[in-house]
Amino acid sequence: MVAPGLYVCGGQAIARRGFQPRPRETEKRLRINEFIRTSSVFLVDENNEKIGVVETDEARRRAREAGLDLVEVAPQSQPPVCRIMDYGKWKYQQRKKEQKARSHSKTSELKEVRLRPKIDEHDLKIKTDKSVEFLGEGHKVQFTMLFRGREMAHQDIGLRTMQSICEILAPWSKVESTPRMMGRRMTMLLAPERKPKAAGKSSEESGASESQPANEAVVSAPKPQAAP
Repeated sequence: MVAPGLYVCGGQAIARRGFQPRPRETEKRLRINEFIRTSSVFLVDENNEKIGVVETDEARRRAREAGLDLVEVAPQSQPPVCRIMDYGKWKYQQRKKEQKARSHSKTSELKEVRLRPKIDEHDLKIKTDKSVEFLGEGHKVQFTMLFRGREMAHQDIGLRTMQSICEILAPWSKVESTPRMMGRRMTMLLAPERKPKAAGKSSEESGASESQPANEAVVSAPKPQAAP
């Protein structure tokens, strides 16, 4: 009896290799140079000037003289549009753009913060500080408060705590789901605010700036002279 993963060849047991599919290439592949099959193309030269419809052999000759490649950039057109350019450099730039786009794209996650109805101020500050980090990274934050035993009779304490959290996190968030009871759990969902709210400082500064010219006008106004 042959063990699983083996097969017999010439009286010897040989390990059978597992099937490994070829990785898919995600980048856009274009026909270049000799792989362009059409007899004529609409040519755009290395200076981005439209030459017009020319024979494919003539387009290849121009690309060779420029030391570049003939690349089919619009195969669906009739005739296909081909550009004279450095294909290797173009592929490198495309990879850089994709990497930069992936690095800047952030996937939003749902972060959960668990609380107790009788949480003290120190623990609450730790929870809210961590929530500020989550919101700053673009994540939604769900606050979950669990009531046990006799705590169910004091849901108002939990509601006040949730309202306090809303006030603390108001500059960084907006309420997506108000506090509500689900069995023995009270939940609330906050979403990140794209434009943080000003803390009132700007209004005070604007009021001071508006009042300052008026004060200057009063000071600079000449005093009336007494009549002789």
